[in-house]
Amino acid sequence: MTEAEAIKSIRQHLEGLFPKVCPKCQRKYATLREYQLVTKNVGSPMSYDAEMGRWHPLKPVGAVSLANCPCGTTLALTSEGMPLFKLWRLLNWARLETRRQGISQQELLTQVREKLRQEILAGP
Repeated sequence: MTEAEAIKSIRQHLEGLFPKVCPKCQRKYATLREYQLVTKNVGSPMSYDAEMGRWHPLKPVGAVSLANCPCGTTLALTSEGMPLFKLWRLLNWARLETRRQGISQQELLTQVREKLRQEILAGP
């Protein structure tokens, strides 16, 4: 799997999470692009399975990326519902990529989140 394939796979999953509604202010994010335009990222994304060294989990804990709605509520985008084979491919790619670059999982996920954000905001 290449970085471009990983980003495409993650984007497809995330786009399927919309529309999304803030539970506090009821703001509706119709698309992933709108979400990226309006929210502010919080901290680093986290893959709990990768942090535990679980590369083929049968019951994944998953991954999460947090962002704040303008009202201040923290919203989450997660890997919940992603097919296991897709998750396993992404975890394997991340394991190999962190070794290749000599960086942590959180550093890699932060890079991927920023590249994904740039791609989403650049295109229709």
